[in-house]
Amino acid sequence: MSTINKPFRKKDAMQLVTGQPVYMDDVIPQDCLIVKLLRSPHANAIVKTINTAVAKKVPGIEAIFTWEDVPQDAPRYTQAGQTYPEASPRDRLLIDRHVRFVGDVVAIVAGKDEKCVDKALKLIKVEYEVLEAVLDYHTAKDNPILVHPEDNWASLCPVGADNKRNLCAHDESGSGDIDAVLAASDVVIDHIYHTKACQQAMMETFRTYCSIDTYGRLNVLSSTQIVFHARRNIANALHIPKSMVRVAKPRIGGGFGAKQTAVSEVYPAFVTWKTKKPSKIIFSRVESQIASSPRHEMEIHVRLGATKDGVVKGIDLYTLSNTGAYGEHGPTTVGLSGHKSIPLYGKAEAFRFISDVVYTNHMSAGAYRGYGATQGLFAVESAVNELAHKLNMDPFELRLKNAVQEGDVMPAYYGAVNTSCALDRCLVKVRDMIDWEHKYPARDMGNSKVRAVGMGMAMQGSGISGMDVGSATLKLNDDGFYTLMIGAADMGTGCDTTLAQIAAEVLDCPLDNITVFGADTDTSPYDSGSYASSTTYVTGKATEKCAMKLRGQICKLGAELLECTEDEVEFDGKDVFKSKDPTQKKSLSEIAYASQFGHMVPLEATETHTSPLSPPPFMVGAAEVEVDTETGEVKLLEFDACVDCGTPINPNLTRVQTEGGLLQGIGMTLTENITYDKNGYPEENSLFQYKIPARTDVGKIKVEFESSYEPNGPFGAKSIGEVVINTPLPAISDAIYNAIGTRFYELPITPEKIAMAVAEKQK
Repeated sequence: MSTINKPFRKKDAMQLVTGQPVYMDDVIPQDCLIVKLLRSPHANAIVKTINTAVAKKVPGIEAIFTWEDVPQDAPRYTQAGQTYPEASPRDRLLIDRHVRFVGDVVAIVAGKDEKCVDKALKLIKVEYEVLEAVLDYHTAKDNPILVHPEDNWASLCPVGADNKRNLCAHDESGSGDIDAVLAASDVVIDHIYHTKACQQAMMETFRTYCSIDTYGRLNVLSSTQIVFHARRNIANALHIPKSMVRVAKPRIGGGFGAKQTAVSEVYPAFVTWKTKKPSKIIFSRVESQIASSPRHEMEIHVRLGATKDGVVKGIDLYTLSNTGAYGEHGPTTVGLSGHKSIPLYGKAEAFRFISDVVYTNHMSAGAYRGYGATQGLFAVESAVNELAHKLNMDPFELRLKNAVQEGDVMPAYYGAVNTSCALDRCLVKVRDMIDWEHKYPARDMGNSKVRAVGMGMAMQGSGISGMDVGSATLKLNDDGFYTLMIGAADMGTGCDTTLAQIAAEVLDCPLDNITVFGADTDTSPYDSGSYASSTTYVTGKATEKCAMKLRGQICKLGAELLECTEDEVEFDGKDVFKSKDPTQKKSLSEIAYASQFGHMVPLEATETHTSPLSPPPFMVGAAEVEVDTETGEVKLLEFDACVDCGTPINPNLTRVQTEGGLLQGIGMTLTENITYDKNGYPEENSLFQYKIPARTDVGKIKVEFESSYEPNGPFGAKSIGEVVINTPLPAISDAIYNAIGTRFYELPITPEKIAMAVAEKQK
């Protein structure tokens, strides 16, 4: 293959690294209205009165909107970027009189510059009826205090939601008699694991620009992963026809799932629709920390039964998920905590998975890389590591004995067949990479330092089976180059490049001969969006099919010009020539120009793809840490990982994806924390308090690939984007246990916790 599995540089690399104007605030007119939001200081309250008279007199103020400008009995909407009908409940108004978390929107202020808007925000007088808040998600279900008591709350899908019970979703699934299997097991691991919410902390905060075009339509340029879903959400929030909304994206300065929720779009859209003037909103870092869409806090109760020789016979999982004040992604995220962890253990005879997602008066949660699998894998993999220690078995050997294999039916993965799998090879590779034989479990280095190792494995998916849709349009231009139009959003992952590589491979052309345009709801073919690890697998397959179709059209017109039939010609990427006489040929450039004069063969094609399967990528990771038993400080010395993502389309980009995901998983394990004060205010409201790891905080990171071949993916590819975040949590946690002998069931594992645990053992 000439372009597949080759490490091409990203198409936009030079523009990004040389600081060219590519992001939203770089490319928009600067003389637009500045939009900011007045936010609630209370976790649960009703706005009794709001006085904006003085604020409106500030010079430069264009408009101030409050709940009085939004019909409170109108249909509600969701900000979740999900395929219609959304599983997430429609529980929002653009401005609601009932504010449900500290940071909820009370008023929208628009003015000519930041100075006047900031002044006006301080002059708005609000009287609140403060209500008792639901701040403990353990007590939320069936609590007499309702987060959403309103009658116009709606759930479009049967996900077990009931706003009168503070229930965003409930689900139960299983196979076999789990109670009998656990009762017959020689060993049962039974623990509750707790993962707190954590922030995506992308460098570019939420931001959106809006204007009115020549036809009176609302044009939205936003840093978003979901242009088509954002269009629907905006139209629903403003109660205007979707035909009056166009959404496009520029380069995106990071998303990681945060921008799969339309967090910022509706507010400048409302201002521009009302005033007919351009406007923009740019969230501050504080806003992105306290009023965004962090990972769901989850508590996961695992009961895992096994034989005395280490065969996992059954897994029983109950997940309690805190969706916060609104239900974005609540019903869908929780499912992955079980369906992407339990199936790793292919010899299990039974499983049960029950989940509840509850409303509380905390900031609304949303999508974050890993999407629930991260939380579930921490729990299940930690339980398996504890099982290995109880049985005095090597954790690698235990997993090699139990790991799901190619061809296995996976009952807990919706009954799907494992169509491609190199998990066993990944296990062997990582064991060698980290020199496990000589480092496991721990080594006392003296001077209160202990070095130890730990490991874990993971799976994810490749798009949402039977639901996600990817599309591609390709056209041949004069002089023989191509334009690829997509609706998927490149958010730094490099999908513009990898999709172009797929097209170039089919069309036998250099990568530079493919220009890429996307994403824009007016001109791009429909695509569900860049989430759920779907882009390479789903949109990539659409691109492959599209390129094949266009290749056929090129041959058809070439045959016309050569005065023969299509089955008499071949195409080598440069020329269409007669099979029996290659000297009779027409160049691609000649064919392109011919299509523009006197011919009726369109040199443009569109293809759409959806898949009934979501073949999981697999990953194994191992960590070596050094723990200072006096201070509790943990240094990550080395993290080694091996990934099975099918055929890597671009090894450079898959490696960078893996390294970035590992760093996020490391942060979630050791440093990243969201805590609330007694009034429900998030205390980590800046990057001073919310500590994401820098490159200097980790030692060596080594990444390798063991490729399977996925027959349903483009050129054998599966996904890479999400599976890479999941292994650091159980691996580092178990390494810390091996170092100090105390096992932690809650993340993050801070130096304070470690030092206190060591002191407790010494007593």
